[in-house]
Amino acid sequence: MFAIPVTTLTSLNAWTNLPRDPDAIRFLEKTVLPPYLNACRWFAGKARQQEQFRIQHSHEVPFASGENAFLLIVEVTYAEGESEHYLLPLSFLANGQPGTSVVPEKGILARAVVDQKPGLLVDAIYDERFRLALYADLVTQNTLSQEAGQLTFHRGRGLATEDWDVDVTSRVLPVDSSNSALVYGIPGQGEKYFLKLYRKLFQETNPEVDLVSFLTEESHFTHIPAYAGSIVWEQTTMPDMTLGMMQLMIDNQQDSWSQTGDYLNDFLYAVPNRLFTIREEVFDRVELLGRRTAQMHLALYSPDTTDPAFVPEPFTDDYRDFIIRRFESLLERRYAMLIDKYTELDPLAQRLAWVFMEAKEMIDEFVDDFRHRPLDSLRVRIHGDYHLGQVLATPDDFIIIDFEGEPESSISERKIKHSPLKDVAGMIRSYHYAVSAKLFGSRETERIDPDHLQRVSDRWFKLIRDTYMDAYLETVGNPHPLFRNSNEFNFLLLIYLLEKAVYELGYEISYRPAWVKIPLKGIVDVIGEIEKIRIADPARNSDVPLLQMGLLQTKKE
Repeated sequence: MFAIPVTTLTSLNAWTNLPRDPDAIRFLEKTVLPPYLNACRWFAGKARQQEQFRIQHSHEVPFASGENAFLLIVEVTYAEGESEHYLLPLSFLANGQPGTSVVPEKGILARAVVDQKPGLLVDAIYDERFRLALYADLVTQNTLSQEAGQLTFHRGRGLATEDWDVDVTSRVLPVDSSNSALVYGIPGQGEKYFLKLYRKLFQETNPEVDLVSFLTEESHFTHIPAYAGSIVWEQTTMPDMTLGMMQLMIDNQQDSWSQTGDYLNDFLYAVPNRLFTIREEVFDRVELLGRRTAQMHLALYSPDTTDPAFVPEPFTDDYRDFIIRRFESLLERRYAMLIDKYTELDPLAQRLAWVFMEAKEMIDEFVDDFRHRPLDSLRVRIHGDYHLGQVLATPDDFIIIDFEGEPESSISERKIKHSPLKDVAGMIRSYHYAVSAKLFGSRETERIDPDHLQRVSDRWFKLIRDTYMDAYLETVGNPHPLFRNSNEFNFLLLIYLLEKAVYELGYEISYRPAWVKIPLKGIVDVIGEIEKIRIADPARNSDVPLLQMGLLQTKKE
C-alpha cells in the first residue's frame, strides 16, 4: 500500500548537485528507498532478507528547460544470495510546479526541501519533462556522457521520420507489472509508441531488445511491435546494460489465451449434451498462428549474418549437457514433490502420476539418447517463453510480444540458442492447458465423469495441435537446415515437450493441485510416444521394460 510519505529530505545543494550531497544520498539510501521499493510491484526482493540499499550510480537526464532528472542505479544486497540492481528515475517537483497535482501517491518517494525550495521527490516517469526528454533523446540518437560511461539512445526503424519533429503527448500506462510503460501520442495519429523501462537490471543487453531489433532491422517479419529505439548504459570495462526499449503500439483485441478461451466456450457448452462442436474459424486462427510462428523462426534463422548472437549453431556437447543438467534437476525435484503430495491428488491425477513415476528408467534412457544421438539440426535464438498469452489477436492477424525469455532463467541463459521446437512445444502445451482448464474448471462440466472429460479434451487438443503443426511444417518446408529430417524433428519436439510439462508440474503441485493432471497428462502423452519409438526400433537393445499403460484405462462408456 502507498501513502504520501511524511519523511522529508533536505539538501542545501541545487537539485542538479544532489548526488554530491552525501547526507542527502545517505538519507535516500537509509530512510526513503527501503520502504518505497518494497511497496513497488516491480521490486522482486520483498521476500528476501534485505541488508542494504545503495545508490551505485546517478545518471543525469537533462530537460529542455535546463532542469534534469536522474536515473538511479540502486543496488540491493541481501543476507543470502546475489545482490540485485534496479532502475529508479528520480525527479524533483517544487510546490506549485505544473504537473505536481497529477502525480499518484505510488509515484511519490518523499517530501523534500532542495535549495530551500519545498516540493516532492517523485518517480520521474510521472514527470512529463522526463518523458519528453527521453523521446527527444531517442529521436536525435543522443549520447549523454556520465561519470561512469554514457547513456546512448538508439533510434530504430519503427520510429517514423515524420514523427521526429512533432509535439508529442505522453502518459504512464497505469498497469502494475515488473517494468514501467510510457505511451507517446502523435498529433493526428493518437497514441503510437510504447516505451518500456526495465526496472530490474542485468549486466548485459536485454534479450528482448536483441530479438526485437534484429527482427525489425534485419528481417521482413512484421508481426511484432516494431523496434523504435532503446536506451543503453555503455561502459568501457563492463558489458552494455539495457535500460529501456521503445516499440510501436499495437491495437489489439485481446491476447490469444483469452481468444482461445472464448472459442472454447462453444465447445464447453456442447459437452454436457454429448456434442462435439468446433467452429471453422477456430481452425483458421490456429492455422494462421502456426504460419506466423514458422515465419518468426525463419526470420531468426540467418545463416549469412555476421552477428555472432544470431549465427546458427549445431547441437554441441556443451548445449546438450546444459539441457540435461537442468532437466535432471527438474525431474528429481518433481518426483520428490509428487511422492510427498500423492495421497492428496484426485484419482485421475494419481493414475497419471503413477505412470510418470514408473517411467523413470525409460525417461532416463531417453535423456541419455539425447546426449549421444547424432543431430544435424541447428539451434538459433528463439522467443523463449512462447505461449498463447504472448500473442496478441488483432481483427485479422496476430502480433507476437514479450521476447524477454523465461522469467526463471538468467539473462545469459535466455540468450542461449535452442531449436525453434522449444517455442513450438511451449505453444502446444499452451493449447493443452487452454482446453483442459476450460473443461475441468467450469460449472457446466463439474458433474461429468473426469475420465470422459479427459477423452473429450484429448480429441479437441489433438485436432488443434495437428492443425497448428501442419501449418508450421508447411511454412518452414521439409527438409530445412533447422530440422534435418522428420526423425530428428519428432525426437527434438518430444525432448522440449517433456521438459516443458515437467517444468509446469512443479507450479501446479505447489499452487493449483486441482490442475496437476494437466501437465501430468502432457508428460504421459510424451512417454507414450517414447515407447512407440522404442517398439519401432528393432535394433534398440534395452533392458527397460515396457510400461503398463493399462493403468490409465477405465471402463468404456
